[in-house]
This record gives sequence, structure tokens and C-alpha cells, in this order.
Amino acid sequence: MDLSNVAELSRNFFMMSLLLTSPVVIVSLIVGLVISIGQTVTSIQEQTLSFAPRIIAVVVLLIFMTNWYLVTLQNYTMNLFAQMLDFVQ
Repeated sequence: MDLSNVAELSRNFFMMSLLLTSPVVIVSLIVGLVISIGQTVTSIQEQTLSFAPRIIAVVVLLIFMTNWYLVTLQNYTMNLFAQMLDFVQ
């Protein structure tokens, strides 16, 4: 295994981590933005008000996307093991 193989494995790992975390971050960002706009309009300045809706939105997202997460991780792991076998030979 040389440096180019390690670089390829690292790149694949970081791309997969971005792919898996981006939906959660985007939904949390959108829900937080909507709640912040609502707080500004209604002049409610409670700091903890946005946490519960964010958590609920993220949990609902994870429930609906569980199958996609599992299939994506399974494919990534199978490809990783196949690449490791190629690197060893």
C-alpha cells in the first residue's frame, strides 16, 4: 500500500462522512433559521426555544432516512474491504 492508496481511502472516507452528515446539518440549519425568524417577528428572545424543534426535526429525518443510511454505509464498507484486498495483493 503506497501513499496514493492511502490518499484515495482518506478522500473516500471524508466524502462519505460529508454525504452522511450533510442532510442532518442542513435540516437543523433550516429549522433553526425558521425559528430564529419567528422569534424575531414575535419578539420572543428565549434562547432554548429552538433546541426542541431542531431535535425533533433531526430525529424525524433520521427515522425516514435510516434505510438510505444503512444501504450507503453497507456499500461503502463492502467497497472498502474490496479495495483493501486489492491493495494487499
